[in-house]
Amino acid sequence: MNPQAPRIKSFVRREGRSSVKRKLAFDKLWPQFGIEPDSDVLDFDKLFARHAPCFLEIGFGTGTALIETASNHPQNNYLGVEVYRTGIASLLNQVDELGLTNIRVFNNDAVDILNKQIEDRSLDGIFLFFPDPWHKQRHQKRRLVQAEFIQLVVQKLKPGAVFHAATDWQDYAQQMMTVLSANPKLTNVAGAQNYSPRPEYRPITKFEQRGQKLGHGVWDLLFQRTV
Repeated sequence: MNPQAPRIKSFVRREGRSSVKRKLAFDKLWPQFGIEPDSDVLDFDKLFARHAPCFLEIGFGTGTALIETASNHPQNNYLGVEVYRTGIASLLNQVDELGLTNIRVFNNDAVDILNKQIEDRSLDGIFLFFPDPWHKQRHQKRRLVQAEFIQLVVQKLKPGAVFHAATDWQDYAQQMMTVLSANPKLTNVAGAQNYSPRPEYRPITKFEQRGQKLGHGVWDLLFQRTV
């Protein structure tokens, strides 16, 4: 790869107009729950004021799954990454309404965050649920799950920790399987070339339920860092 060439990003910022409620939520709650982009590596114990397992979700959308997961597992800490402020505002509203204290959020590119702010071998799990499939052939170079990204993911996972991806696009699931299976530090939890049943900790979102009614499949991939 040419070190001077700009990195192809997996997202395009298309911020819509935010409601007054969401803007107020963002302005009010971001100072408490938001993490500013920085070059310093985060101290999770200091950030959450406790020592606990820490999980990262990349691209949480409106935060429905992350909120449910954090609510159901208060013993864990959760970091959420989302580039769209409207989604972050929606999540922050839910955090405030439920009184959750085990969520912190980034409004930035996940690759930059992993590179600059997350210590190697520090995360107990990384989630990537229903990333943009970039289904047109000419756009598939934008898909997040590529070999270079997975190598970065592996660096940040503790040995024994799991990377969990889910998609409702079969060809993207196949690409994920190929890329993840090729990494020598990852082992497929379900066995070679097998997809995993949905774990109980991954909630079924309204988006997923709607897809299931239309006959869409969903593929979960769980790969564990072994060394």
